[in-house]
Amino acid sequence: MIDGLLRQRGHLFPWAPISLAIGIGWYFSFKSEPAGWMLWAMFGSATLILLISRWLGGIGGPLACGVALALLGVSIAGVRTHLVAGPLLTFRYYGAIEGRIVSIDRSSSDVMRLTLDHVVLGRMAPEHTPARVRVSLPGDTPFHPEPGALVMTTGHLSAPNGPVEPMGFDFRRNAWFERIGAVGYTRVPVLYLERDKAALPIFAARMALSEHVRAAIPGETGAFAAAIMTGDRSGMGQDTLQALRDSNLAHLLAISGLHMGLLAGFLFSGLRLMFLMAPPLALRWPIKKLAAVGALAGAAGYLALSGGNIATERAFIMVAVALIAVVLDRRALSLRAVAMAAMVVLVIWPEALLGPGFQMSFAATTALVAIFALMRELPERWRAHRWLAPVLAVCLSSFVAGAATAPIGIAHFNQMSHYGLLANLLSVPLMGMLVMPAAVLAALLLPFGLDWIALWPMQLGLDWILGVAHTVADWDGSVGYIATPVPSVLPILTLGALFVILWQGRSRWLGLLPVIVAIGLWQQGTRPLVLISQDGGLVGVMTDVGRALSKESGAGFVAENWLENDGDGADQVQAAGRWPHHEKDGIAIYDLRGLRLVHVQGKRALTQFTGCDARDIIVSSVALPTGLQCRTFEPERLSRTGATALIEDKKGLRLLSVSDVAGHRIWHGAGAIPAEPAPDQYVLIRPTSLP
Repeated sequence: MIDGLLRQRGHLFPWAPISLAIGIGWYFSFKSEPAGWMLWAMFGSATLILLISRWLGGIGGPLACGVALALLGVSIAGVRTHLVAGPLLTFRYYGAIEGRIVSIDRSSSDVMRLTLDHVVLGRMAPEHTPARVRVSLPGDTPFHPEPGALVMTTGHLSAPNGPVEPMGFDFRRNAWFERIGAVGYTRVPVLYLERDKAALPIFAARMALSEHVRAAIPGETGAFAAAIMTGDRSGMGQDTLQALRDSNLAHLLAISGLHMGLLAGFLFSGLRLMFLMAPPLALRWPIKKLAAVGALAGAAGYLALSGGNIATERAFIMVAVALIAVVLDRRALSLRAVAMAAMVVLVIWPEALLGPGFQMSFAATTALVAIFALMRELPERWRAHRWLAPVLAVCLSSFVAGAATAPIGIAHFNQMSHYGLLANLLSVPLMGMLVMPAAVLAALLLPFGLDWIALWPMQLGLDWILGVAHTVADWDGSVGYIATPVPSVLPILTLGALFVILWQGRSRWLGLLPVIVAIGLWQQGTRPLVLISQDGGLVGVMTDVGRALSKESGAGFVAENWLENDGDGADQVQAAGRWPHHEKDGIAIYDLRGLRLVHVQGKRALTQFTGCDARDIIVSSVALPTGLQCRTFEPERLSRTGATALIEDKKGLRLLSVSDVAGHRIWHGAGAIPAEPAPDQYVLIRPTSLP
């Protein structure tokens, strides 16, 4: 065993970001916010252990470094959390909203959203005003937002919502790291207060390029072109986005390794060829290194114009490492380069670890680098003929990247494209050979007004890709739906797969054991019998044919997430049709294992509510009368506990709320969730029909 561990010497650097990630994941799993002195103590301990590790022999040094990096991950995540701290709205606000436009996107309901900073809210002190707010505009608004403009409207705001169910995705945490302290909507026009053309110049240039491309290429194709050139998806409709997801082509929208690599490669080859055409320069200067520097500058400009999401940042770091390696006469692509990119991203943005963008991006890159490094070691007779190698490379890269990202994509998005490999084989080569070179050429010709020369072939390529996406998505059985796994599945599966890739020697195959365990946990996982939304506005009960919802409209975002997490392809109307008994005037009743589950929907329904007995469970979206002799879930209680689930086990129905799982963290806001759960949250309901 000692010999096996010593054999890893020289191959240990790729384990550094894994150790760092373990520490970051540990921080985000805490139930309460660690004190500042604890973070500093961990940082000091990590520094001391790193210094001591230099004098430890054998395997002691690497193990000490791993422990130190894990402790460093906790402190880095904690520091980052406090650096982005800002006020959270603690009540429902209605009134004037002023702010500067810093981001434009579209919501899941296909309406435009504005993210504002320099926020001013009526009758609210500046120290209590959120740093940023996100406001959804009316669906038919004629407003055309200008980056950096100061605007005003009147709207409703509230704190970002928590998870829609226990162990669900925490939207509050995501908003915290984006410094968004309130979200809401407006039903009235947005007015310009000031137009400053010099404000946010990069954002303004990005949106100007996006508008120019959409004007030159009409329809969804133009919106697709703008998305891959600038990262602006605000012009894309939900039907197109859904078709790309269902055909497993949505990754073409994310400006990631494919786009950045093709752009850098095109610039590197073009610059090198141009330098070769000037003999005095080619004979006196290292033109290969000059081309690498020029390509790096072009990639940095693309990073700035694209908006800089995690996948783009990872891709830029990878490209930068590769091009700098060319300048230093080193090997460009290796697992060390991937590890370096992961370290940089995790140190600067530790919260990225929890997002699908980081996970899928690095999973695909790690698998591809590992597979092609393995292929370089194959005997010459096993390699494909020269004319066949590019075809096999495209097929293999699509298969490997798809296999590496499939578990992550399924866990986060609860669906799997059955014909995704075919769609990628029909689209990715065209993306590399036509679309991306045309995009680079269009950007270079734009200052001369000749970009139309390149945009025309780019449009042809994107028309083909969208045609493939819609065709594949429309095939019967193109999409399969899978229930979300318990949170421990992805970490176990990932660590097992990384062990297989990174460990040296035959014992690497021991990494398959945790992969098998993770798959078993996924298959054995069960969904909650009952789900109750945070405001009491929606109830869902699991049946033999899927989850039944208490109403067919309203709380659409919650309903969509519940059904997706169930692995259910139904919509809210179909799920509401499974509810067996709807009373008049907004009261829905369900016979639940010998209990009566009653959902009271609104003040009008409350006037028809006649009381309850000890065997009733009452869920209400409004305050209930006091003194009821039954278990109740009403807004005041749910606002403290968050969304609640009833989980069936051998003893009966066990209550599990968001506060039980998430605890009390800084992004929950003061007083949003109690530090200690209420005593009755752990009381078991024991109906006589259960053993």
